[in-house]
Amino acid sequence: MTDLELARKVLKIEAAAILALVDRVDERFANTVALLCACRGRVIVTGMGKSGIIARKIAATLSSTGTPAFFLHPAEAVHGDLGAVQGDDIVIALSHTGETGELLRLLETIRRIGAKLVAMTGSPASTLGRAADVVLDCGVDEEACPLNLAPTASTTAALAMGDALAMTLLVEKGFRQEDFANLHPRGGLGKRLLRAESLMHTGSQLPSVRTTTPVRAVVAEISGKGLGMTCVVDEGGRLAGIITDGDLRRHMDVPNLLDQEASAVMTAGPHTIDRSLLAVQALAMMEQRKITSLVVVDADHRVEGVLHLHDLWRTQMF
Repeated sequence: MTDLELARKVLKIEAAAILALVDRVDERFANTVALLCACRGRVIVTGMGKSGIIARKIAATLSSTGTPAFFLHPAEAVHGDLGAVQGDDIVIALSHTGETGELLRLLETIRRIGAKLVAMTGSPASTLGRAADVVLDCGVDEEACPLNLAPTASTTAALAMGDALAMTLLVEKGFRQEDFANLHPRGGLGKRLLRAESLMHTGSQLPSVRTTTPVRAVVAEISGKGLGMTCVVDEGGRLAGIITDGDLRRHMDVPNLLDQEASAVMTAGPHTIDRSLLAVQALAMMEQRKITSLVVVDADHRVEGVLHLHDLWRTQMF
């Protein structure tokens, strides 16, 4: 068998292992989801060796999608870390054989504490499987390893089952894009989910004039702040309108323009957004309306900031 043939065989075996799980998404899976949705504590995922690596990833995926979870190393657990497990927690234990010694040593303590136990194993009739409240069968017909020894297809199946759990829980809990943004403030994905408040110009960078401000001062404000526009506010600080470079050009034929008040040249009722709006949504608004700035206002229509198109592109999120 050539290298390429072997590589293709590995992928086919692992793909078959995942497809075999589809028919096992049954009442046991539904019971597991119900347990996790009702969990008042944390979800503790544990496993040894390669299963431990998969357990870490499952815990990370759960945590990032609205289900508080962490990884517990089974060997460290019996040396004091079991103190992290409380009665209202749920333990998800991964073991292909269901006979991993380090995991079995935890069973008595988990039962005594009162935490629920979910087993993800390839051997539902194993010691771990029999001790669990719910068993998720992640068994495979063969490993992708040519020697049928190294955990390959079995760990892939366990990982896929963990993803199925996490995504089902995400929907059941009503986890939203906004929630994801709160948990992923940075990184490539986080940049796409930044909120307007993270990028808007505020304080001394915020261009703002009063309705009674002379246009000559408006020009200075627009030039000084460098956004090509300025907010126009009333005496109470509420947004009355905006003035852009384009507005000034359109009023060039007005006699004594520089001595006119801002209210005479402003565009009333400009598009506004809330500070919690996602940056991607703000970008869509700008592109749809063919504008370069959005004013951020509070519930009383007081100006909180200005979001400019260049700030969105500068983050390199799109």
